[in-house]
Amino acid sequence: MKLYQRTIRDLHQMLVDREISSVELTDAVFNQIDAVGDKTKAYLLVTRDLALRQAKAADERLRAKRDVRPLTGIPIALKDVLCVKDVASTAGSKILRGFIPPYSATVVERLEREGAVFLGKTNCDEFAMGSSNENSGYRPVHNPWALDRVPGGSSGGSAASVASGEAIAALGSDTGGSIRQPAALTGIVGMKPTYGRVSRYGLIAFASSLDQIGPMTRDVADGALLLQAIAGHDPRDSTSSSRPVPDYLATLTDGVKGMRLGVPKEYFVAGMEPAVEHSIRDAIRLLEQQGASIEEVSLPHSDVALPAYYIIAPAEASSNLARYDGTRYGFQAGGGRNIIEEYMKTRQEGFGAEVKRRIMLGTYALSSGYYDAYYLQAQKVRTLIIEDFRAAFTKVDALLGATSPTAAFELGAKTQDPVAMYLNDIITIPANLGNVCGISVPCGIVDGLPIGLQVIAPGFAEEIALRVAYAFEAATEFHRARSPLMGAAA
Repeated sequence: MKLYQRTIRDLHQMLVDREISSVELTDAVFNQIDAVGDKTKAYLLVTRDLALRQAKAADERLRAKRDVRPLTGIPIALKDVLCVKDVASTAGSKILRGFIPPYSATVVERLEREGAVFLGKTNCDEFAMGSSNENSGYRPVHNPWALDRVPGGSSGGSAASVASGEAIAALGSDTGGSIRQPAALTGIVGMKPTYGRVSRYGLIAFASSLDQIGPMTRDVADGALLLQAIAGHDPRDSTSSSRPVPDYLATLTDGVKGMRLGVPKEYFVAGMEPAVEHSIRDAIRLLEQQGASIEEVSLPHSDVALPAYYIIAPAEASSNLARYDGTRYGFQAGGGRNIIEEYMKTRQEGFGAEVKRRIMLGTYALSSGYYDAYYLQAQKVRTLIIEDFRAAFTKVDALLGATSPTAAFELGAKTQDPVAMYLNDIITIPANLGNVCGISVPCGIVDGLPIGLQVIAPGFAEEIALRVAYAFEAATEFHRARSPLMGAAA
């Protein structure tokens, strides 16, 4: 098996045993980036010099057996919405071209303390707005399983990097499904923690009440390790929770025997591909065979989650993105006859079509005369969705369903129909609005394309979601499947 095909845990042991060095491992991953990077377009920036410096420092720690941690020497990719000090960070947008942050995100600092190696900044939908990674301000990302297909979005670059062997693991961000959906479409594991579990300091904001950073990995145990490293209170983020972070590996192997698992009837949506539904129902039966009791439940307001999200998120985006005017940092169009004209030219040329669409939607929803009719109503719907989850979790320990209603679709298939594109998020969005946690784990392959099972657990119960996902993973081989670009294990 090639080094870039292995898990974090395997590589950690090899590093500790001095079978390999972090420099050798990092070189192996960069060789894979050189081999397939032009096909996937997973990276916007490769930080080769930084990575090799960090790898050498990790080797010194390993050699001296000093403060060696599970991620020491492990090459990790970072979504381009995460600030890294002195490294260009654009959020996939031309309006931030040339922006060099003077600070790092908290999650980046925590990975640095672990001794991780940063491979570069992964491509993403502009300001994390998209479900296919076709909204990048630079170039679309291609799915390593089929290059004519999307990898999902907005963390498509992070997903593609892990699925193609261009990273051992990656961080993404999830506002309405942007970790879980691309994980499902590329055959990897992706987790959205509860809002507040992971600091958002240094995350370039899309929708501040919904954004959350999470791990994207080859398997569930790697996801638990990466989450362990980045979770916890941060005084620089006022929305960060002070709740203690449990040991996510401690209960990972406890199994599902005796657990109550719910299946929301609303999550088998119209338009779901038959192959997806078949794989999900097979996965549910398998967990039942392992000793879980399965119960149908209802989340009655699921049908209004999508319209509520597409009012709340654009409203927050219109406010967050008002700061990009070309006068302080990033792109400046130039040629304006006055400051107002300069603002308009910069934003017109710097933002892509989808970002403009959402800014206009959000500004309209917040405008005088429409605030009560749209934004306030959407917030009331959000409260109802929170109550739906609360009621469901009095009956069951976790919820099961598909991550995406379809497998990866062809590039360009939905770019002319925004509503069709938005419908890809119909099963993932409720978890963001309801402030619960969710994980996607591979559960099938149909016509050469992966399918993901979504496990949703109560807020701050990530260990439950991880435990159910691990139990399913341990009983199947889907997580061992490799994309054609990753290659079969030798």
